[in-house]
Amino acid sequence: MQIVFSIFVFIIGAAFGSFLCCQARRLHLREEKNSKSSNQSHQKSLGKRSVCLHCGKQLKWHDNIPIISWLILRGKCRKCHKKIGNLEIFSEISTALALAAISTTVNVNTATPLDWYTFILVTIFTLALIFLAIYDGMCGELPNFALMVAVILAITSITPTLINNFSIQPFLSAGLYGGIYLLLYLISKGKWVGDGDWILAATTGLVLGSPWISMVALFLANFAACIVTIPTLKKRQNHQIYFGPFLVFAFIVAYTFSDFFISMI
Repeated sequence: MQIVFSIFVFIIGAAFGSFLCCQARRLHLREEKNSKSSNQSHQKSLGKRSVCLHCGKQLKWHDNIPIISWLILRGKCRKCHKKIGNLEIFSEISTALALAAISTTVNVNTATPLDWYTFILVTIFTLALIFLAIYDGMCGELPNFALMVAVILAITSITPTLINNFSIQPFLSAGLYGGIYLLLYLISKGKWVGDGDWILAATTGLVLGSPWISMVALFLANFAACIVTIPTLKKRQNHQIYFGPFLVFAFIVAYTFSDFFISMI
């Protein structure tokens, strides 16, 4: 039953990954439209239905099946045959894997109503984080409204647990994790990390609920950032690292395996 549940969540995650990537692109194009003169391609891209960003062709339903359609079309538009891009397939697969991982934290056979409440809220919270990761990776910034949504979801997800058994640990976790990134931001004057990264770190630290787990997440985020970005630093004039995707990755891993990391103490 647990495996079936995880497979179901994986499929739902793939669909949400496609949706979030589409919305991130639309938001980016809308921001560009507001700051620059609009053109025909932008007008097409901002429609309610999914279209090819190259030729403006409206995609049919069978070209919008997460993961499968991209593989069948080999990452190209059916009409103009130009590359759709790797961000779409990466978003679909990574979101599917992320939600499947989160699904393992609830036992479908023994879960209480509080367990299901926490799982649902953390799942929605994870989707908000993934939207932030996609947008940050694509545009190098974290939208304020999405950050505030994540903060609200984080507080909402832990409130029932704190009412039943109050603990200062989540707040220490948020302060420690967010405080480190805030310090890095202030010392570097925004060159090392962005001004939204410390808010994102504090928010995920609140949900992780343990300073120890937050430190694990801190290590995972920075280790992943080093692995991915160090090979490209010499080619960049701007050495600022967009930490959003790495913070989200670290949260998913740390939250999924939190019991394992706590057992190591």
